[in-house]
Amino acid sequence: MFFRRFTALIVISFLLWQTASGQESTPVPTPEKAISPAPKPKPPATPAEPPITFNSVHVDGPYIALTFDDGPNATLTPKLLDLLAARHLKATFFVVGQNAADHPDILKRAVREGHEIANHSWSHPNLGKMSDEAVRRELQKTDDAIAAAIGKRPTLLRPPYGSITSHQKKWIHDEFGYRIIIWDVDPLDWKRPGPSVVTARILKETKAGSIVLAHDIHPPTIEAMPATFDQLMKKGFKSVTVTELLAMATPLPPKPTPSPSAPRAIPVATPAPASSPPPVPTNTPGG
Repeated sequence: MFFRRFTALIVISFLLWQTASGQESTPVPTPEKAISPAPKPKPPATPAEPPITFNSVHVDGPYIALTFDDGPNATLTPKLLDLLAARHLKATFFVVGQNAADHPDILKRAVREGHEIANHSWSHPNLGKMSDEAVRRELQKTDDAIAAAIGKRPTLLRPPYGSITSHQKKWIHDEFGYRIIIWDVDPLDWKRPGPSVVTARILKETKAGSIVLAHDIHPPTIEAMPATFDQLMKKGFKSVTVTELLAMATPLPPKPTPSPSAPRAIPVATPAPASSPPPVPTNTPGG
């Protein structure tokens, strides 16, 4: 009897052990963490193309460029050179090719005295309305006349009237290497408003980095220059050639970030006038 009970106890214990063993869970292997592919390196940023056209530049100092168009004139340009020499000022002359070919000695004198000679076309047409080939002839003839007079080719172009297309800027820069020079100070001296008006307009508009437009073919302009030069110098301005001014250019400082605590201004709509004056043309006949 005892033996049967002992045997039964062993059988029951064996069955309970197998049941318990069957219920144990087999550990499931944890999948490895997915590894993200390494980010592709960003292509290097394409450097911005240098500017081609200049109205003015930002400079750290009181430097400006005085420029004179349409000469050289047989009598007025030498007078202007005398005024500049007496004050140790430098200028840039954007010459018309026909005049340059007629007066090479004036160009030679200007270069000897530290001034710069630049291209202003052969016959002063509106380049923006011409074919590429016609523009090319205008510029090349003037380029050749300047090179014949002073022994080197110009690097700057001022299109007459400031008229030039974006397409023309690019191919002219690529083909001739010219930088296109416009202006930010225009006294409209070609209208001959009088010497005092020319002086007042230049003094009012000129700031550091300005490119000042005037013409050495109008007598009232030459009459205006002594007072103009003296007053500019009194204000502390120093005149350099356009190429020198461009070399001084510095980046514009970043605009200050507005304080988050500052109250935000709410714009107020202003009623439009009944009639608006016509827009002022960008390209004046002065160039």
